[in-house]
Amino acid sequence: MSDSTPESAVPERPDATRRQDAHDPRGTPGRPEHGTPPRSRTSVWVTALSLPPLALLAAAAWFGRSVRPGADDWCFLPAVRDDGITGLVGRFYFDDNGRVANAVLVGAYAKFQVAGHQWFGLVSGVLTLAVLWATTVAVLRRGRLTVPRGLPLLVAATATALFLFVTPNTYKTFYWPAASVSHTMPPVLACAALLPFLVARSRRGRGAALATALVAGLVIGTLSEETAIVVAVLLVTVLLLSGRAVAEPSRRFVRLWCAAGVAGVAAGAAVLITSPGSDSRRERFGAGTRSLVAPESLAASLRGFAEIVHTVVTTWQYVGAVAVGVILGLLCRRPDGNPPVLPAKWPLTACAGVAALLVSGYLCTVVTYPVFRERVSAPSANRLWNDYLLVYVALLVCAGAMLGVAARRRAHRTGPLQAACAVLCFLVCFGPAVALLDLDANMRARAEKWDAQDRRLREGASAGAGVLPYERLVISQMLEPFSRQGRSYWPGGCVADYYRIERVTDATRPPGRT
Repeated sequence: MSDSTPESAVPERPDATRRQDAHDPRGTPGRPEHGTPPRSRTSVWVTALSLPPLALLAAAAWFGRSVRPGADDWCFLPAVRDDGITGLVGRFYFDDNGRVANAVLVGAYAKFQVAGHQWFGLVSGVLTLAVLWATTVAVLRRGRLTVPRGLPLLVAATATALFLFVTPNTYKTFYWPAASVSHTMPPVLACAALLPFLVARSRRGRGAALATALVAGLVIGTLSEETAIVVAVLLVTVLLLSGRAVAEPSRRFVRLWCAAGVAGVAAGAAVLITSPGSDSRRERFGAGTRSLVAPESLAASLRGFAEIVHTVVTTWQYVGAVAVGVILGLLCRRPDGNPPVLPAKWPLTACAGVAALLVSGYLCTVVTYPVFRERVSAPSANRLWNDYLLVYVALLVCAGAMLGVAARRRAHRTGPLQAACAVLCFLVCFGPAVALLDLDANMRARAEKWDAQDRRLREGASAGAGVLPYERLVISQMLEPFSRQGRSYWPGGCVADYYRIERVTDATRPPGRT
């Protein structure tokens, strides 16, 4: 994968570019700015700067060996073991929630039982990094911008680390496969669907991009209701802006692509909403249409979303996204060697992006509030924020890039600003690193107890026992059987199914007590 645009790329209006450069005291066409370090040296320090977030991702993937099933996992494992992935798809569609694509992905890792949980972090982390890396390269090529080698990797690695590890509950965001499939991976897969659009040049390429948008929308619609909302809002926003922010030659294709994506999401959402499983879920949680649009529910959702916004905005590590964006804006250049200029419609685009983020985030909170109630903004439910958190990180990177472009055209020396941003990119990895080390210790302790209990339950089941005691092994506020002071049995029935026994009892209670 190349990190820069082919040198043969030329501006769309070379005459205008030459006229502008003739009045630009910052440099001449084809010659780098005065004071800019050699690009080979720049590539070295930029690549070195990507090592901390990459090390964070590698460590997190390695710590995944201590992940053990819990909560919903107990129900998925015996279902896939006994009925296969198709059986789980049927269960989701007819009984649980209607998320057909979600069932396929859950079945894909549950097919490997405990090993699937241990490898999930590595696979999902590498996939996130690869998608964001490829997207960064494609966006730069689409914009006819060249950058030092290693810079797209730095942008992708920093965004990946911020998205996955700067969170109140990393376990539920990264390590718990059931939550990741529903809230962390869907926005990444939606981002991957953007790649054919970015690289489309020929009629065949544009046709492939339209088909991908349609199919991806259908998948997202049956994978995650919240991500489907985010995608639909973003596509509608681009569709509304296309008349003013997109040049005439590309406008028709952009509109067709957005329409295809919206149609796909609508079709997927229709499949999900009309499914028997979705009806069953709404009845279980009292999350019908009437409760969603009730004034008290809308007001409570707004309060919850305001608390989420406050938590996210005051998390200082996200400044790393701005910092890496500033580095991108300072180091990118046009094919003629001169710095780029801000798009004429950037204020409109920026305001629309922020509005789309706020609208989609609030709608996601409205959808989830009837189920989670006041916990919708609690750290234990932070996985619900991931559906729009990736958009937040992307907007911060874009804001930083615009600041970098503006600073480059106005400042005489950009070295100190580059150094300050590089330090920030390095520092934002420390907090998540400490949290990961603490989480690894907790996971290893739980894994030892889980493995010992697993052997005991298997031995008891092999000996013909029908009822066996189960010890709660809680981590990161995950649900376990006999939670709520022992009043809640769920998912005890699924644990019993996993070990092929009749039921489990609370090991912390004396025999005979209920």
